[in-house]
Amino acid sequence: MRIYLLLCVFWFSFHAVQGQTKKSTKPLPLFTVGETLLNTDEFLYTYRKNHQKNTDGFTEKNVNEYLDLLVIFKLKVVEARERGLDTTAKFNTEFKTYREELKKPYRTEPDALDKLAKDTYQRLTEEVRVAHILITLKPDALPADTLAAYQKISDLKKRVEAGESFEKLAAEFSEDPSAKYNNGDLGYFTALQMVYPFEEASYETAVGQLSLVRTQFGFHLIKVKDKKPARGEVEVSHILLRTGTPNDEKVKGTIFSIYDQLKGGRNWDEVCREYSEDANTKDAGGRLRPFGVGALPTVPEFEAVAFSLQYAGAISDPFQSGLGWHIIRLEKKIPLPSYKEMEASLKRRVGRDERLQLSQQVLNEKRKKEYGFVEEKSVKQNVFALADSSLLRGVWKYSAPQELAGQKMFSVSGSSFTVRNFLNYVLRNQKTSNLLPSGYMNQLYESFVEEKILSAEEEKLKRENPDFKNLLTEYYEGILLFEIMEKEVWNKASVDSIGQRNYYERNKDTYQAGERIEARIFTAQERSLIDEIKTKISKGDTLKDADLRKFKSIQNFRAFERKDSKIIDKISWSSGLHETEGDGFFYIVEVKRLIPPGLKTFEEARSQVISDYQDYLEKNWVAELRKKYPVKINKKGKKFVLAELTRK
Repeated sequence: MRIYLLLCVFWFSFHAVQGQTKKSTKPLPLFTVGETLLNTDEFLYTYRKNHQKNTDGFTEKNVNEYLDLLVIFKLKVVEARERGLDTTAKFNTEFKTYREELKKPYRTEPDALDKLAKDTYQRLTEEVRVAHILITLKPDALPADTLAAYQKISDLKKRVEAGESFEKLAAEFSEDPSAKYNNGDLGYFTALQMVYPFEEASYETAVGQLSLVRTQFGFHLIKVKDKKPARGEVEVSHILLRTGTPNDEKVKGTIFSIYDQLKGGRNWDEVCREYSEDANTKDAGGRLRPFGVGALPTVPEFEAVAFSLQYAGAISDPFQSGLGWHIIRLEKKIPLPSYKEMEASLKRRVGRDERLQLSQQVLNEKRKKEYGFVEEKSVKQNVFALADSSLLRGVWKYSAPQELAGQKMFSVSGSSFTVRNFLNYVLRNQKTSNLLPSGYMNQLYESFVEEKILSAEEEKLKRENPDFKNLLTEYYEGILLFEIMEKEVWNKASVDSIGQRNYYERNKDTYQAGERIEARIFTAQERSLIDEIKTKISKGDTLKDADLRKFKSIQNFRAFERKDSKIIDKISWSSGLHETEGDGFFYIVEVKRLIPPGLKTFEEARSQVISDYQDYLEKNWVAELRKKYPVKINKKGKKFVLAELTRK
């Protein structure tokens, strides 16, 4: 199986070979497999590409051998396609991944993930302070509810624009519970701390201006209050005294007493251990992990004081938060790292973030325009009206009437796609879903549209870039080869124990062995362990698990032939214990007996039998494929490629 995996790899490459194939205005046919044709230009491309480092490979003998291999390869691919292996969900998922990677170098737009990571870093260099009014709304809300919520937030916007206090309206109407005490003010934050649409609106709105945005929580009326350069992170230590008891005044007196002791020169760590009520940090000098702006939304006072300290070692005045009374000592300020330092982590975070999905939606809309997407909205509405709860269970079986099934739903690059095309896609791809039926139908529709636009893009790239076309074919056929070989050869040979044994019985002469020994090998990193175990084995002691765990590895008793193991080849072949060493390790070889030349048992030969049985199954299968799909070599085409590849 590994041999075939390596053969597959030769079809898989991310890098096009530029300018190696001599262009021909009209390539000649080289051979056909059934009704599938391969031209001379494809053969020349693949041969040159796979012999770049083998300058001696351009001989008639090598070209003929390669032609034979390519014929066998195409036989298998044609059979895989005939069986529909290129229509399975597994194939489509894998091929789509490779296909999208291949397209990237040929597209004019920048890589979405790379662009988003850079944009996000740019936002991390700035802090924004925002207040908001929230009118809650579920993501899948009914149109009537959506309209009502939008009207409510729009009316509030008009009232602010007419001169009413944003803060007063936030406290009265916002459905964010915190607005009752903070008047909607969320304080300063930076990128990756809010849901992406809220972040986008906050950074794109000028200071003092309003903006309306919808997120997963509902509609927000945003007021941008300030923007300033980012302050990075701070690392601080703190002493905490909790409040909320009848003794609050006593707590206040204690915290100021502590402050006086610190100002008087008493050791911070000592005071922290004695007084702080933060059990997690008091024994470590009150040290907290570094944090940035907006990281402590429940205790904004703590964040504000921490960032106000100017130098390492500075101690704050006592102050109160919702947790109690604090004194903070600044340990260090940590500026924002460079983009290069943050690139990998940013891409991981952005890749999981909503912004990548929304960015993809924008890109999809751009491609719709580029490839002439035209939608029949009335037909689409009629189809969506057919969705019911069975679609959410993945068992929808609706069959559209003929007059609807034949109607056009949309067109891409002049090609039309009917209701029937879309419904067939739904039947193939429906799964369980938590959306409303109409919402899930729309999700499937957008996926179908995207698939057709990507196909149009692909056809354009093929026309304009021969290298892309050739590489795409290699990926497509390489995946099919793996799938069909797994079904017809690798899995069959591995699990067919009866077939393996029958093959062994028919070919026993193949599995003869020379002189062998039955032995086991102990590998240790220290010679002292070798001496210890050698003494125990010599005395006939039973080795316990505790003894065996001391070794780096142990190979249990089995038959070894010459050249099976470099360790075995170092010792004299006689019963008993033998010592040797090499590659920095020490070995004991315990030889139980010498085995005379003769037939290997089935168990001894099994790995070789499976490999040989695979070859046998493949040979017979290829013979059957040749009968099913006759191969015809075009003499003129063969003569042409030989001349092209062997001329000096």
